Amino acid sequence: MKILNSLVRFAFSFRAKKIHYFMQHPHEVQRQWLNHLIARSKDTQWGQKFGFQHIKTHEDFQKQLPLTDYETLKPYIRQMMLGQKDVLWPGQTYWFSKSSGTTNDKSKYLPVSMENLKKCHLQGSHDTLALWYHAQPQTQLMTNAKSLIMGGSLERFAEFPESQIGDISAIMLLNMPFYGKYFYTPSMETALMKDWEQKIELMAHEICRDNLTTIGGVPTWTIVLFRKLLEITGKSNILEVFPNFEVYMHGGVSFEPYRQQFKSFLPSERVQYRESYNASEGYFASQYDNQNNDMLLLLDNGVYYEFMPLDELGSAQPIILSLAEVELGQDYALLISSNAGLWRYQIGDTIRFTSLAPYRIQISGRTKHFINVFGEEVMVQNTDKALAICCEKWNARISEYTVGPIFLEEGKGGHEWWIEFEKEPNDLAAFTHDLDKTLQALNSDYEAKRYKNLALQPLKLHTLSKGSFHAWLKAKGKYGGQHKVPRLSNSREYIEALAQFEQ
Repeated sequence: MKILNSLVRFAFSFRAKKIHYFMQHPHEVQRQWLNHLIARSKDTQWGQKFGFQHIKTHEDFQKQLPLTDYETLKPYIRQMMLGQKDVLWPGQTYWFSKSSGTTNDKSKYLPVSMENLKKCHLQGSHDTLALWYHAQPQTQLMTNAKSLIMGGSLERFAEFPESQIGDISAIMLLNMPFYGKYFYTPSMETALMKDWEQKIELMAHEICRDNLTTIGGVPTWTIVLFRKLLEITGKSNILEVFPNFEVYMHGGVSFEPYRQQFKSFLPSERVQYRESYNASEGYFASQYDNQNNDMLLLLDNGVYYEFMPLDELGSAQPIILSLAEVELGQDYALLISSNAGLWRYQIGDTIRFTSLAPYRIQISGRTKHFINVFGEEVMVQNTDKALAICCEKWNARISEYTVGPIFLEEGKGGHEWWIEFEKEPNDLAAFTHDLDKTLQALNSDYEAKRYKNLALQPLKLHTLSKGSFHAWLKAKGKYGGQHKVPRLSNSREYIEALAQFEQ
């Protein structure tokens, strides 16, 4: 079957040439995409509202279109979910990727047009493989081998069943080209199951005899799968199950907390780890080579990029930069206009350029407080609201709080809450349990990771005496003015500092 691997390599070489073209001509390619997006959408509701027929330049585009976020586009997206055509993008959109919710919603639903699915998400996955084959000339990734993508699930939209909602990974799997399905494992029925506990069990039994060479997915669920594989096979590490394993392709959360654990599962220097940036809104970047951990910004996949300097956040008239205007080492809030019908959309991520020739990036954070160590995407709006609900129910009041991650040796994790109560609940254990349940009800990603304790353990809560947070800030020289208690963090920096201060 080596001839098949050679044919795959030959096919990806054509895409690699196009990648190298936009690397050499980035601004020309981005201008072409802006013109294409405007021309395609001039007769949509959005295009008519903002005079797309009069937009000729990037400057026109910036003057005539406002910045948007999910709350801005939500009424238009709802029209699309109910089957209305030509709203944000021409034609009817049938797919909507499910992501963590905003202040008012448990989940948000982002349109995935057929053009966006093919020319952005699926093409992005092709680009990732093309870059892998370019960087690894001797790879045997497709030599009588299988690949696995840790997909989510899909369901019909109750109010209009022609529309389907679910994880972007599930949408991509269901629409995978026929030639991709030849290399894919497990069965599509198993891959798209909603019950993660049953899915992991069936998946492990189906794939344990395959010649698996690559896995793509969020580290949290991959670790759960690895543990199940070792349990049913009796092996000591994953390379004893899959001796030809080559690469783990990850994204969605920082890989650093998991790196050492993956090396214990995959104890070989020949195993590679490659990062990609595939969000619900689009497939934006992929690691270019093995020497650098940054990612090549994909400029030819249906997305026009803009960048907001972080000190412009919250400004009434923020300065917005084009690709040609960015600088090295600066953090920018990422804005996209895409062939999904998202226009000057603030996706909430911040990025930093590590190279301008070609354009390579690292994800540097989020524009809002959050915890996303295990793929749970918990925002400060979620924690604030959960606390408000529980405090009202338990007749309690809080002064301050902060939340950080817990890392456990077996690969699971959790959240550690430090709360200073103004009035403590009568039953702290029951309050803690209720807080965990309420947070699940407000955030679908946290709920999924908490399902039967598969990926996240119940939250732990510590109480602090009155005045502790203010005393801590004062000791740090950050008392008063604009200094605030950090609510959520992806590291244990703040909770460990608090613990040490309390001692």
